[in-house]
Amino acid sequence: MKLKNIIYSISVFTLLSCSNNEANNSITNKEDYEAFLTESKSTEIQQVKKNLSFWKDKLEKSPTQYPYLSKIASINTNLFTITGNINYLKEAEKKLLQVNEKAFSVGNLRALARNYISQHKFKDALNVLKKVEKNGEELVATQKMLFDVHLELGQNDEAKHYLDQIEKYADFDYFIRAGKWSDHKGDLSSAITFLEKALSIAKFKNNKDLLVWSYTNLADFYGHNNEIKKSYQYYLKSLAIQPHNSYAMKGISWIVYSYENNPDEALRILEKIKEQNASPDYSLFIAEIYEYKNDEEMKTKYLNSFLSQTENKSYGVMYNSHIAKVILDEFDEQTKAYNIILQEIENRATAESYDLLAWAAFKNGELKKSLSIANEHIVGKSFEPSILYHVAEIYKANGLLDEASKIKVELLECGYELGPVTFNKIERL
Repeated sequence: MKLKNIIYSISVFTLLSCSNNEANNSITNKEDYEAFLTESKSTEIQQVKKNLSFWKDKLEKSPTQYPYLSKIASINTNLFTITGNINYLKEAEKKLLQVNEKAFSVGNLRALARNYISQHKFKDALNVLKKVEKNGEELVATQKMLFDVHLELGQNDEAKHYLDQIEKYADFDYFIRAGKWSDHKGDLSSAITFLEKALSIAKFKNNKDLLVWSYTNLADFYGHNNEIKKSYQYYLKSLAIQPHNSYAMKGISWIVYSYENNPDEALRILEKIKEQNASPDYSLFIAEIYEYKNDEEMKTKYLNSFLSQTENKSYGVMYNSHIAKVILDEFDEQTKAYNIILQEIENRATAESYDLLAWAAFKNGELKKSLSIANEHIVGKSFEPSILYHVAEIYKANGLLDEASKIKVELLECGYELGPVTFNKIERL
């Protein structure tokens, strides 16, 4: 969760939002999720691919029917969501570029911007959306996406401007963005309130896609708020609607691992997910669990698997921050990490990107430099516990023991969100 600025004051909010008021008992049940875990996605994927072939055939027969390109792009995006295969996302980009070359359409341009956001090409997305905004057609939909992109770029003033523009509509899209903004500012309680309002609208509309989005994101937020039972139930609700939702199953595996201290079951879940989803994220998660189990050989195997997967040029900059963290913490490749971090800051000058730079300086023994970066670009700008852990280490190394101790006290209350590996490091601060 996002913590308040505990460097300067210990707020009531952070004490409440990080405190664990639930007994550390098992809350998951294999019978709840086993059917979702073992059921194959193949039938669903084949159906989507059949639909893809249908539109490809129509385009081949009528190559001037450019809307067919949009259909093909949408189906490829869906296949990426289901399988995690980056090639589908890149194919969707290719088709959207083609259709936008043929005819101006704000809908197709926004679809291209969404594709760029998925690829973490936020500046490209911003350029597209500015073009659409200038056109003025369907302006509110464009303003919503402009909020998203500016927030990802760390341009908070611009993001708030666009949030204010859409506030009067008080619709689903506004509430999810107001929740995102509250979370970004460290106000988790308000974030949950906004997302619950969004959920109410999704229920009223009986829109399955909106319901799944609401349930999974609320599950995340309730987990950050240490309301683990509610988090678990919301993940299950999303799976009941969308049985092959890998993200929800990953959330359940985190509960099993971090809350219930059952790494073997968490590994079983993740390995099942990996059989049907190609996203590199799962290798990182599995590596962490093996670190917790003190199995260095398997940990290294999965870290190398992650790095090997992300060597695929199709991923572009999508995993830059994760790659930098891995090679800094595990392989000590300072120069390579530094170059990646500079690229990440160029792409998005956020507190999270500067955290990487500060941490690289810290790992390289440049303690004063790391402190300067932290104070200028991180403190008061990010409330993520994992980032504040880095700040605490930097403060401690620079002799600011009282400041480091204040952060440690708060982070000790956030063990579930951080996970046992990081929590153990915090205990040693």
